[in-house]
Amino acid sequence: MAQDAVARAAIDLNADLGEGFGRWRLTDDEALLAVVTSANVACGFHAGDPATMRRVCDLAAERGVRIGAQVSYRDLAGFGRRTMDVPADELAAEVAYQIGALEVFARAAGAVVAYVKPHGALYNRAVHDAEQAEAVVAGVRLAGALPVLGLPGSRLLAAAERAGLAAVPEAFADRAYTAAGTLVSRREPGAVVEDADAVVARSVGLARDGRVAALTGEAVAVAARSLCVHGDTPGAARLAVRVRGALEDAGLRVEAFA
Repeated sequence: MAQDAVARAAIDLNADLGEGFGRWRLTDDEALLAVVTSANVACGFHAGDPATMRRVCDLAAERGVRIGAQVSYRDLAGFGRRTMDVPADELAAEVAYQIGALEVFARAAGAVVAYVKPHGALYNRAVHDAEQAEAVVAGVRLAGALPVLGLPGSRLLAAAERAGLAAVPEAFADRAYTAAGTLVSRREPGAVVEDADAVVARSVGLARDGRVAALTGEAVAVAARSLCVHGDTPGAARLAVRVRGALEDAGLRVEAFA
């Protein structure tokens, strides 16, 4: 990519936040909100509770970070990472319900829910399952014409486009890819990239060049407008600081897409 094009390029940096319940906290929300430009806030189905949602929305609004609804299957015990068979009409209603719950707290903080991103098993299911993807989009439309964040080439983003919603492609700095451009299952060895230097280098490659090496070595094209650093990764806040610094050093503008 030419240097002048690099200087104009922009990338959003997002993280999953509010992933706690009651007195238990998984994510360092305060530290991550000082770095990221978009916050995927757990809406109570895989993690999160009303007090946590309100706290994260208040902090995000105060710091100018966009608030996104991270919707999930109803799977609190499994952290939303277990595959579930939910009828399409029920799933659509549950997606809308989660967005609506978060919207209350976003508006109370003087902000709005700016986009929607599925979590865990629902995210991965909607990559290839047309019915579940359409159900997610139907739920989003019930809540409003919100942008949908998802994997490039997924059924989810295709469904969002057909519904007239903004379809925003996303890449993962700390997850391994298959040669087909999908995420390696967390059940497989090497699914999560744990080496911080590797995560930083991959972040720049994804954001600037639109490419990443698959777990099996092949170069994979991944065109993304947003880059995710998982909030539940050990040392996630320190890693996010390094990622953002590397992106800016590479000449990219780090700014929200919504």
